[in-house]
Amino acid sequence: MRAFEVTEVDGKLNCEVRDVELVQLEPTDALVKVDYSGVNFKDALVASAPSRVRRLDKVIGGVDAAGTVVVSSNPQLRIGTRVAVHGGDLGVGRDGGFAEFVSAPSHFLSPLPSSITTRDAMIIGTAGFTAMASILALEAHGLDVDTRVLVTGATGGVGSVAVTLLAARGYQPVASTGSANEAAWLHERGAVEVIGRDEISDKPERVLGTARWAAAIDCVGGDTLQQILRSLRYGGSVAASGLVASADLVTTVYPFITRAVNLLGIDAVDAPTSTRERVWTALGDTADNVDFAPLVDREITLEQLPAAFDSIRNSSTRGRILVNPTPG
Repeated sequence: MRAFEVTEVDGKLNCEVRDVELVQLEPTDALVKVDYSGVNFKDALVASAPSRVRRLDKVIGGVDAAGTVVVSSNPQLRIGTRVAVHGGDLGVGRDGGFAEFVSAPSHFLSPLPSSITTRDAMIIGTAGFTAMASILALEAHGLDVDTRVLVTGATGGVGSVAVTLLAARGYQPVASTGSANEAAWLHERGAVEVIGRDEISDKPERVLGTARWAAAIDCVGGDTLQQILRSLRYGGSVAASGLVASADLVTTVYPFITRAVNLLGIDAVDAPTSTRERVWTALGDTADNVDFAPLVDREITLEQLPAAFDSIRNSSTRGRILVNPTPG
C-alpha cells in the first residue's frame, strides 16, 4: 500500500511516500480502508527532527483517519462500518492514517453517526473532536445558550470548527485571531465578533483584567491562556487544548480564588470509549445544522504533506487540510 513514512536516522529526517507492507494485525486490531485523513499540528511535530512527540525512528504519520472497516473480530465493528480512527499512539508510536489502510485497536475506532460522512468526519477530525469535547465541558460547567464564547486561534483546525459548532448550537462565538484578513470568513462561520490577539484582556498593569468572558475555548496556550484566565467573569470557564504558542503557563492564583474560574483540560488522545461516544453523538446531532465544506482549507495527496506541515507550523491555514491517500 502507499503510505507517507517518516524516518529519522542519526538526527537526519527523511519523509517520503513509499509502497509498504501492511503490518500484521493484533487479535484486537481492526483494519480500515482509509477514505481521508487530516493534517494536525501534532502531525507536523511528528515530521520534525528532533521530534518532541514521535516515539519511533520510523513510522507512518497521521494521527487520525476515516474510512470503512474491512477486517474486524469485534462484533460491534462489523465489516462495512464507517468509522473515525484517532487517539492513543496512532501516527506517533504506531503506524497512522497517512496511508491507504490503517490498523488500530478497536477502542481507537468510533462508528460514525448516519449524519456524518467519512469526508465530513475528517473535516471534523481530531481538531473537531477536541472542539466538541470543549463545548461539552463548558456546558457541563453551566454554559447557557446564547452566551458569548471566546475562541482563540480561530482560523486553525480546532478554533474554526469550534466557532462553527458553537454557532450551530445556539451560542455567540467571538473569534480571536492574528489573521485580520480572515474576519469575513470567520463571520461566515458564525462569529458574532472578530478580535485581535491583543484584545482578549486589558489593564496589563493589574493582576486581573476586566471580567469580559463567561466562557472560552483556548487553542493557543501560553500567554493567551493567561490573558483569558485574568479576564474571565466570576465562575467562568476556559476549555484548554492547545500549546501552539507555548506549553508554559505563567499566571497567579487570583483568577481562581477571587473569581472562582475554572481551567478545564481537554484531551483527545486517551479519551475513554464513553467520552468518544458522547462526543461523536453530539457531533452527529449538530451535523444537520452545519455546512462542513467551507472548513476545508484544501485537499491534498500524500506527496503534498510536507508543504502542508509548513503551513501548519506557520499558522497560515484556514480550517482543515484533508488528505486523500488514493486520489483519482
